[in-house]
Amino acid sequence: MSDLRLLHIIAGAAHGGAETFCLDAICALHDAGAKQFVICRPHDNYIKALEARGIPYKTMSFSRLNRFLRGSAMIRETVAAFKPDVVHAWMGRASSFVPKGLGVPVLGWFGGYYDLKRFQACDYYMGVTRDIVRHIDAQSGKPEKSFVVHTFGTLEKDAKPADRASLETPDDARIVLLLSRMHQKKGVDTLLNAAKTMPEDVYFWLAGDGPEIDDYKALCTQLGLDGRVRFLGWRDDRSALLQAADVCTLPSRYEPFGTVMAEAWFAGVPLVAAKAAGPKAYVEHGVNGLLCEIDDVEGLRTCLMDSLDDAALRETLIANGHLTCETLFSRDGTVKALYDAYETMRQGGKNAARAA
Repeated sequence: MSDLRLLHIIAGAAHGGAETFCLDAICALHDAGAKQFVICRPHDNYIKALEARGIPYKTMSFSRLNRFLRGSAMIRETVAAFKPDVVHAWMGRASSFVPKGLGVPVLGWFGGYYDLKRFQACDYYMGVTRDIVRHIDAQSGKPEKSFVVHTFGTLEKDAKPADRASLETPDDARIVLLLSRMHQKKGVDTLLNAAKTMPEDVYFWLAGDGPEIDDYKALCTQLGLDGRVRFLGWRDDRSALLQAADVCTLPSRYEPFGTVMAEAWFAGVPLVAAKAAGPKAYVEHGVNGLLCEIDDVEGLRTCLMDSLDDAALRETLIANGHLTCETLFSRDGTVKALYDAYETMRQGGKNAARAA
């Protein structure tokens, strides 16, 4: 991969599941030998990761005003100077800044069900699930220009469990972990309502930040759960949190995929999720995880308790989750799929697996 040159454009927030994967993928491609340049917002975590690996970058504003002032011009200038084989625009806002006529293949990445109108400069498309790619094809009419490349979870293999004492959690408590933005789409209120009737030895670690966090803290107090619920804020120690957890849950109302699923499977933690599009496509109930209906408080509670209490079920979920991770969501597999897609684009070809 040493001769592959990639220009990445990322306009996302500092934190979030899609944003985390963007950065994880760039780091993995760097480790595989790709030469890369990144245009991104001046987020500290991005800059720290890029500088640690010696990946060159520029920062810029992705405001509506800058689209017309300097944004598109900076991208054009960077293409002229860096001479990439492929321009990889991550998500809608970044793609909307890419000018047409660069003379280089442009790839638009979909982490959700985005409208194609923001990807007008793109020659190719990539989705993180099969269903998202079907959504792309329905708009573009060009399935041979689309690729499915799954995400992967970037975790330390031998991480030490997070210190319970520092999070005011008893040593003998059972822990339900949520790794999520604090947003209405994520079903955090469903989890809190389910927690109300669960045993006193079950504690809840909610790792994430977002616009609804104060509302969820108020709901937690209203439900009398302050003694067993810990709001951890955004965390960079996902591996340690998962190693300490007994169950990982994803009660989202809207979840195109959810890299948390791959991370739970990688870490060997039973997964409980609501039937949003992503989990429903990849979780087989009773095999590699447990599924409940969206907004089903009692159903979520039942799945959580089953995953905590049934030792044989836990073993089954852990073993099959590991197999799913290795088969579909491994780091090496994702890097190879990305490289194969880039190589097809560099040669101006079609996705042979999907061409008519």
